[in-house]
Amino acid sequence: MKTHLAAAFFLAAIAAIAAPAAAQTGIDAANLTETVRTLASDQFQGRAPGTVGEERTVGYLIGRLEAMGLEPAGVDGGWTQPVPLLHTRLGSPEKLAFDRKGAATPLSFGTDIYVSTLQPKARAVVANAPMVFVGYGVSAPERGWDDFKGQDLKGKVAVFLINDPDFVAAKGEDAFGKFGGRTMTYYGRWTYKFEEAARRGAVAALIVHDAEGVGYGWNVVKSAGGENYGLVVPPEKVTSLALQGWISGETATKLFADAGQDLEALRVAARRKDFKPVDLGTSFDAEVPVTQEVVQSQNVLAKISGSKRPDEVVIYGAHWDAYGEGPPDEQGRIYRAGANDDALGVAGLFEIARLFKAAPPPDRTIAFAFWTAEERGLLGSEAYAEKPVFPLEKTVANLGLDILQTAGRAKDVVLVGKGQGTLEDDLARVAATQGRTVSVESLPERGLFYRADHFSLAKRGVPVLLMMGIAGASDLVEGGKHAGQAWVDAYTGKCYHQACDAWAPDWNLEGAVQDIEIFHQIGDELARSARWPGWRAGSEFKAIRDRSAASRK
Repeated sequence: MKTHLAAAFFLAAIAAIAAPAAAQTGIDAANLTETVRTLASDQFQGRAPGTVGEERTVGYLIGRLEAMGLEPAGVDGGWTQPVPLLHTRLGSPEKLAFDRKGAATPLSFGTDIYVSTLQPKARAVVANAPMVFVGYGVSAPERGWDDFKGQDLKGKVAVFLINDPDFVAAKGEDAFGKFGGRTMTYYGRWTYKFEEAARRGAVAALIVHDAEGVGYGWNVVKSAGGENYGLVVPPEKVTSLALQGWISGETATKLFADAGQDLEALRVAARRKDFKPVDLGTSFDAEVPVTQEVVQSQNVLAKISGSKRPDEVVIYGAHWDAYGEGPPDEQGRIYRAGANDDALGVAGLFEIARLFKAAPPPDRTIAFAFWTAEERGLLGSEAYAEKPVFPLEKTVANLGLDILQTAGRAKDVVLVGKGQGTLEDDLARVAATQGRTVSVESLPERGLFYRADHFSLAKRGVPVLLMMGIAGASDLVEGGKHAGQAWVDAYTGKCYHQACDAWAPDWNLEGAVQDIEIFHQIGDELARSARWPGWRAGSEFKAIRDRSAASRK
């Protein structure tokens, strides 16, 4: 980091000189704009982890936090928490095939199948491994559901359906209503399925692609080009999966048919409690060269210590990383710098921190987490959750900002993860003080609740709330829901993770200001009270928090 640290702190100094006076009493759109324009500028080279862009970003963040008078909350009294990342990329497969009774079916990488690896090895090898269809691959004792029925997966390939057993279940089927209907639970996420396969010792895991079930097409699946990122872990914790990924719908249909099975009939069978894994009588063979490197990255952590109960902590979070350099767009821009995703969230945290510093000290500690590698799989927040600076049982809540709408004031605020936790009551109450109502995310089957950094803490029991502007169409003051949907469609359809996610002079941040103010007020109330928010009955995270609450007492 030393090479470019001076330049980074120079940038921070410039930002500090231009920082607003403490006399400002509300979230300021001009301050948000200035931060976003800085972080999304070419100087920061797209803020990819492990690059010069990261060095400059981390230096900038630290400089801003120091200038505001916050305290470092990282490791060993510093501002950062190291996050070593394993970066892998597959080469051209030397072998990639399904084999049934000695008859091999070669597979085309990116057309029939897409895989990657998180094993730190020079070659990814799966040798004649039996393939077993495990339905949705759900083990949920609290819902009375077990797709595995004692099936031994060691050394085998687990084949999954995406989403939950009741995603398309009809009334009268066993799965109906068990997993929230169209609203995805964590059991429906591809990450859960890979984790479950590894827990059971599988050598590979493949998910049957279904655009409706996962929320995006095959083009998105294959776009990563055999690349993957994971946390660096000790040898005993390395995943058992040599390869993990997806089978195209067409390839899966043929695989099952060749095995004498009807995939569509098995989709129905997988919605029954008595479903049992099906041996496909087919093996999977793969041998693929792998290039790998360890990328050194960092979370940036700051705090305002509590005056009465400093060991109890409210954490605000946003991710500083973006996608770095990519192919030029039509305007010649090469940096996918994430002006909205998530430089605007970072700017929101700075504004919230400024307001807290201008107010009397809170009873509880307020922490600010600027996560790395969110775009690589929530890795910075996951690293923190594995080795938290503040004990999770004493963490009151995590409030996350990740993409805010830039189309103006709204009559509502969009709730992500309805029915999960009691913080949604706070959201509704505080929104009402702005004359706003709460709308529920429009596509809950896409599982946005499980796709942002707050989830790393949620799955360990910490109550969370996420503000995400693309979760649904805001009811804009100017133009209503139609205009709100037009903004969502334009951003997600054109600029999400692309070079055009850049600051633009036509941004109207009045709605973002409203949303940030809501989160500031919720956090302020929590930090000045003894209240502990929780999870609702039926949430997959309630039992975890209940255990930690007992420990806290």
